[in-house]
Amino acid sequence: MQPPIEWLLSFAMTHSSSSLSNAAKFRLAVTICATVWVVLVPAGTAQSKAVAEIRGRVEDAQGNGVPGATVHLQRGSAEQATQTDIKGAYSFMPSPGDGYTLRAAKAGMGEARSGPLSLKADEIKNVDLKLKPATMAEFYDEPQFTVSGVSDVAAPGGHGSDIVLRTSEAFAKDVVSLSKESGRTASAAEEKSLRELADRAPSNFEANRRFGKLLAGGGRAGDAVPYLERAAKLKPDDYSNKLDLARAYAEADQYQRARELSRDLLSRRDTAELHHLLGYVLEKLGDPVAGVREYQRAAEMDASENNLFDWGAELLIHRALQPAIEVYKKGTRLHPDSSRMLVGLGAAWYAAGSFDQAVESLCRAVDLKPEDPQPYLFLGKLQSASAVHSEAITERLARFAQFQPANALANYYYAVSLRDGLKGQADRDQKVEFLLKQSLRLDPKLAPAHLQLGILHEDRKDLRAAIAEYKWALEIDPQMEEGHFRLAQVYRLFGDQANAQQELRTFNEISKQHAEQVDRDRRDLGRFVYTLRSPAQ
Repeated sequence: MQPPIEWLLSFAMTHSSSSLSNAAKFRLAVTICATVWVVLVPAGTAQSKAVAEIRGRVEDAQGNGVPGATVHLQRGSAEQATQTDIKGAYSFMPSPGDGYTLRAAKAGMGEARSGPLSLKADEIKNVDLKLKPATMAEFYDEPQFTVSGVSDVAAPGGHGSDIVLRTSEAFAKDVVSLSKESGRTASAAEEKSLRELADRAPSNFEANRRFGKLLAGGGRAGDAVPYLERAAKLKPDDYSNKLDLARAYAEADQYQRARELSRDLLSRRDTAELHHLLGYVLEKLGDPVAGVREYQRAAEMDASENNLFDWGAELLIHRALQPAIEVYKKGTRLHPDSSRMLVGLGAAWYAAGSFDQAVESLCRAVDLKPEDPQPYLFLGKLQSASAVHSEAITERLARFAQFQPANALANYYYAVSLRDGLKGQADRDQKVEFLLKQSLRLDPKLAPAHLQLGILHEDRKDLRAAIAEYKWALEIDPQMEEGHFRLAQVYRLFGDQANAQQELRTFNEISKQHAEQVDRDRRDLGRFVYTLRSPAQ
């Protein structure tokens, strides 16, 4: 009886010397298995199993091995991926053939490519890959779109119902919020010490700069400005201090001063960080077209995760959906460890009407950093707004509730997902009810949980309990449209026409107000007018 190849591989891997790397163990295991296979299997069969090997090292600019780099081997639509070991080594065992390409990347270090490659049977090909920082021109071969203007028309583009549209717009705002990083909060003693030093020595550049930087980093940009301005007068040519001052102006809503200082600095030093800051300031000053071009310039000069993400967010918020998808798709390739890049891509796919691709991107973001609550929250909102149930979402929201049992939203979103997915199952209501009540124990003011409990009671024909939950929801959030509508329907079933009519009037008034506000927001924000070009052949 011939031993299975899986058993041979396992035996060889287990009994290999512990001093060998995993890649070396695997090569040894394959050699042993190949030897045994040739002995046991007829010659014609052995020849049909021929393989080749591509191996090598991923190196930095100085020639040092790069551990933990991701290496992709692609041929047509088929792709394999692996990570380099502690010495930067990688290995693939593909079938012989033509048209293979290699790509290696590591966040913050750049990428490298090689190919097309041809492999003969039993050939071992050594290919070393040297990472280099990728500029946007290299990375994109030039973006395949041009933003030429902004439209004040309220029609926002995209696909789907109004609830999908509203959800996608809310997603865009949430994505933009992910670009804001919280600064370090100084201790009272540290702040007191630096304040005393700056006030005692007003002509001391370093004292003023350090205290101003501390205040700005703690979210107190307005307080920071006088100290950074004083430092700028003491050393007018200090670039770092003036950059901090320009940022403080922007964060303190002094956008005109931020623009003037940023442009003055740019006239002397053309840097990505200045273009990025100017992009933010121009958006705030009502010139989003110039702003997005500054964001693009920043990404062209420095394809950092932050520059790419904010460029994509600017496109997304103005509903330039295909350009946003282009930026985020290729940004995920350049920064494969960025979960927020995948969140941005998911939001862009959803806004463009591609639910399945949105789910795939957000699930990848969750799996990349299971401890980060943000991607779970996007998944929960996506499931809540969708009429299509996704088992992939439910699986991950279950994990969210398991990881963070004291998180009210984790329990709530898992309950909503289960309610959509367990229809017809006997234990559905009990589990959903438990999770909703658990979310309310953790956050009694979570109005949507009261609404969902009301719907659960209404489905059970327990109308009095449904009314009580709807009223709770509306007491917490009087502007909840669905709460007023559902309460009106239950009153109608009770025969209470007066209350039913009142709730319907309230529902119509709030719906009209919300629609008018959304239209105003859309006109104020505007929508980018862009032209898509055919990709270079």
